[in-house]
Formats: sequence, structure tokens, C-alpha cells
Amino acid sequence: MRFSITTWNINSVRLRLPIVEQFLVREKPDILCLQEIKCRAEEFPLEPLQAMGYEHIVLHGQKGYHGVAIISKVPLSEDHRQDYCKVGDARHISAIFERGGRRIRLHNFYVPAGGDEPDRAINPKFGHKLDFVEEMKALKADMPGVSSILVGDLNIAPLEHDVWSHKQMLKIVSHTPVETEGLTEVMAKGGWLDLMRQHVPASEKLYTWWSYRAKDWEAANKGRRLDHIWSSPELGPLLENIEVLKEARGWNRPSDHVPVTATFRM
Repeated sequence: MRFSITTWNINSVRLRLPIVEQFLVREKPDILCLQEIKCRAEEFPLEPLQAMGYEHIVLHGQKGYHGVAIISKVPLSEDHRQDYCKVGDARHISAIFERGGRRIRLHNFYVPAGGDEPDRAINPKFGHKLDFVEEMKALKADMPGVSSILVGDLNIAPLEHDVWSHKQMLKIVSHTPVETEGLTEVMAKGGWLDLMRQHVPASEKLYTWWSYRAKDWEAANKGRRLDHIWSSPELGPLLENIEVLKEARGWNRPSDHVPVTATFRM
């Protein structure tokens, strides 16, 4: 039986609720993980999403910015949110669901963007991002009796072909060596498997984000892979496919990120 999980930085769930609903009607994922919902818990559009069959919702909201949510057709339990860097930002939530006789802990992250200058001495936002990634290195994929999936906007494109130009991006926040090496270490220390690169070779370009600043984002195609889906190793063989819905970047009032969906047989 197929089972699907989507990650999407929606850049304001209330502003973009129409395209969220459009996506859910069309693609029907079992679980949708949103980042940058930009609202408090009491402002989240629970009723319209629950009316579409997504009855199980856990979220970590925040006034004005940040915020993450897990919207699910299947029951969720043991919801938890980690305060990375102890600054009170709503950047992580996790919950457990069951499928195919497995208990699976699903993590949903929104890693800080890091500002424009890749120097923590003059840019505190970049320092915050590096500290956040450092704390993520303690997160283990292999937990007793529980499999793991990690999704979200990690705001780092770690591989050479995760950006439109490796050479030109080396000094640009999201692809600097200190960031890419840090994220690679998060994967290695935690025992995580990069599911998106399991079906798309590292030698092929793969993007999930296109800047609002581009006059014609599609023609320029200066993308980055900022959104990720990882898992504990035993789930790797169950992955059927990964879909990056690039066309969503051209929808009405779009996010600059597009939905990424992993489909498993479990």
C-alpha cells in the first residue's frame, strides 16, 4: 500500500490557503508538513483542512513569522517541539504515526535562513543558523523501536548540483562550505538517509526553491534545493518515488518553495 508525505514551505498558510487546498485536492498526500506558517496556533485554519479529511493536526505556531505544522489523515501521537538555540522560535515539531506495523517519528524543521552575509562576526543571523545546525547534529535517526523521517526547509543546498551554479554560490548563504559541511555532518552523525538523492543522482540538478527576485523564475531557473526529506536507513528500500512539483511555483500567489512528496510502499 502506498503512503505519501509532503513537505512545503508555504510562506503564510492563511495567505496561501487556496493553493494548499488546491494541492491537497489534486495530490492527496497522507501527511502534509508545512513550514513558515506565520501564525499563532489559534489563527491556524484548522476547520477547512479538517473538512478535507486532514483531521489530525499538530502545530507549533508563532505570531507574525516562523511556525511549523503537521497535517495528517492518519492519527498522530506524542507531539513534541524542540526549542533549538533556546530563543523561543517555532522551528520544529515532531509526532509519531503508525503505518505498516511500524511506529515512525516524523520531524518537521524550519532552519533559519541566515541573512545575507555569511560571516557570524558581522551577521548574528548567520551565527544563529550555524548554531542551530550544530544542535541538529545530536538528532539520531535510529531510535529503539521507532523509525524516523525528517522533512522541512533546511535552508541549505548541500551538494554541488543542488544549486544552479556551484562556483557562483560558494559565498552565498545556503551554499557556503561551512553550511554544507555542517548539514552533511548532521546527516552523518544522525545516521540519516537523503531520500531525495536516492532516486535522483547527485550529478543531476535538483531544485525546490526559486527566488521571488527573478523577473522570470522559470526562464532563469536559478534554483536551489533547500527543502529536504530524510529517513532512517531501513525506510530507504520502501521509497517508491520523490516528486518535486515545480509547476506550483507558477500558481496564483505562490510560495517561493514548491511541494516535495515522498511516496513509500508500507
